[in-house]
Amino acid sequence: MKDNEFEIIKTVGEKGEEIELKLLDIVNVNNVDYALLLPVDADVENEEECEIVLMRLKQDNSDYIFETIEDEDEFELVSQAIIEAEDDED
Repeated sequence: MKDNEFEIIKTVGEKGEEIELKLLDIVNVNNVDYALLLPVDADVENEEECEIVLMRLKQDNSDYIFETIEDEDEFELVSQAIIEAEDDED
């Protein structure tokens, strides 16, 4: 998939700056949707520098709201489910 085929999401970072992210995938864990995002300017050639962002996804009428996952247990649960799903695909 080419970069221009990803949906671009704009959000606000911790310091109030605008951040653009590519929507890679949406996964459902325990009936909750989560978005896997990648910064638009990420160096995908350097996997160690490439950081995927995981956010909770909620629908408000026809709009989607991306929420930071504050709870470490929830983050770990979702991360593990994604890893297991990837292992099952291999």
